[in-house]
Amino acid sequence: MISSLCILTSVIAILCATSLRLVVADNPINPGFPYGSEKVRGVNLGGWLVLEPWITPSIFDNTGNPNIVDEYTFGQMQDHGTALAVLQNHWNTWITESDFEAIAAAGLNHVRLPIGFWAFDVSGGEPYIQGQLPYLQNAITWAGNHGLKLIIDLHGAPGSQNGFDNSGERLSFPTWQENESNVQRTDAIIMTIANMVKDNTNVVPIIAPLNEPAGYDGSQMLDVVAQYWYDSYGNIRFPFGTSQESNTVVLLHDAFQPLSFWSGFQTPPQWQGVAMDTHIYQMFSQELVSQTDAQHIQTACNYQNSLAFDLWLIVGEWTPAQTDCAKYLNGRGIGARYDGSFSGSTFVGSCTGLTGSASTFSSAFKTFLRQYWEAQVIAYERGGSGWIQWTWKAENADEWTYQAGLANGWIPQDPTDFMFPDICG
Repeated sequence: MISSLCILTSVIAILCATSLRLVVADNPINPGFPYGSEKVRGVNLGGWLVLEPWITPSIFDNTGNPNIVDEYTFGQMQDHGTALAVLQNHWNTWITESDFEAIAAAGLNHVRLPIGFWAFDVSGGEPYIQGQLPYLQNAITWAGNHGLKLIIDLHGAPGSQNGFDNSGERLSFPTWQENESNVQRTDAIIMTIANMVKDNTNVVPIIAPLNEPAGYDGSQMLDVVAQYWYDSYGNIRFPFGTSQESNTVVLLHDAFQPLSFWSGFQTPPQWQGVAMDTHIYQMFSQELVSQTDAQHIQTACNYQNSLAFDLWLIVGEWTPAQTDCAKYLNGRGIGARYDGSFSGSTFVGSCTGLTGSASTFSSAFKTFLRQYWEAQVIAYERGGSGWIQWTWKAENADEWTYQAGLANGWIPQDPTDFMFPDICG
């Protein structure tokens, strides 16, 4: 048992946490899903409680203001009543219980739900519009009704942990790590979430305390992230204000570092119920987006040999899309590397027929999507503890969505029903 001093202090000293893990074993955990023995198969509910311009471009285009590029500016640069009405309509319609029913019918067992810090706290004066929490409660209810496990994923933190529009605020450089009060506010939100679900781990078995912190910005970010992971362990595993532990699993993110960077971090027996999330995309660099279809598949297959890790390893975001052609994928008003419209990129090919409605996709492209989907599923299940595809639905980017894949035949109704079972050898 970790000393109560470390648990009850919202900011756990690294020295304390590091020395303790050498000498003290934590109690075993009984999570709400048999991680490590049964594969995670899931989908993300992207663009629902955190807006993303590429998932719902109409919401941004309809503002008529090209400077509205994220949820922060959506609340900042237009009339509050107008923005609130659009958001409430979106929250009520984008995801409903019928989506959870369809996800369960597709043989999936997990749903990952991104939510922003602003759903809980705008005490820093941020212009975000609140009202998301009833929908989080709906999601928990609907997951329970349909036998799905819900991962609550804090997708945006105060100041932004990565500067991505999907953190809520598009910035040239993240600022979350620069200000201790940002981290303290984030800790408090994780405590709130942990308290909300501590007695419901059969439905909400996992909390992911921060999506995609920008570890590539170096030690000034990574040092804060590592400390925050220690904070989060105490806050998620010890939500009762006593030495009693929850059965909630802590899902860390690799912060864009190689898995070896985190080797030995929060491992059993000293730490119990910790998992690692890694996100695999093959389009956000010129090198990756320039691969041939066969190379994309081979790159995917190679992961079956590179995901071995000392924690449960979940590929928490990935996609059967192989290009960055989807409108606004790189940000509202920003082009694509694939067709050379992204600043500094080199033309690979035309985006025509590779994004948008599946009705424009050739049979050859749909066959590739099936092969690439299967290669990734096979590799992530062989190499790790499972996968969660990004994303369930989008307005006009069918190559990305589980829903369109099911409807158009490149995703099977049973995720173990392969047409190309030997694609990775």
